[in-house]
Amino acid sequence: MAKKSKNTRSGIVYSTDPGFNYQNDEPEETETLSPRQQDLKVWLDRKQRKGKVVTLITGFAGREKDLSDLGKMLKSRLGTGGAAKEGEILIQGDFRDKVIEILSGMDYRVKKAGG
Repeated sequence: MAKKSKNTRSGIVYSTDPGFNYQNDEPEETETLSPRQQDLKVWLDRKQRKGKVVTLITGFAGREKDLSDLGKMLKSRLGTGGAAKEGEILIQGDFRDKVIEILSGMDYRVKKAGG
């Protein structure tokens, strides 16, 4: 038995209006701002991580692809693991000063936040 594909037309099967346009409920992706327009904050976080320290970069405005590319570049430059999703980049370990140095070198506006 074949799987049914998800219908992207939101339940509309037929319309007699010749000027009718289907509207998708998907939000449009925002354009990624230039690095000089980004206001990034770099946090050191331990909450809900069983005492492990992570470096959290928040405030990225743009497409998910650009966020994941920036996260991948940071992880490779620092030689550590992490994740990039929902506008945040998570780097395993305490790399706050190194992350600020790398992002400042790429013309991002970066602030050290948190305790």
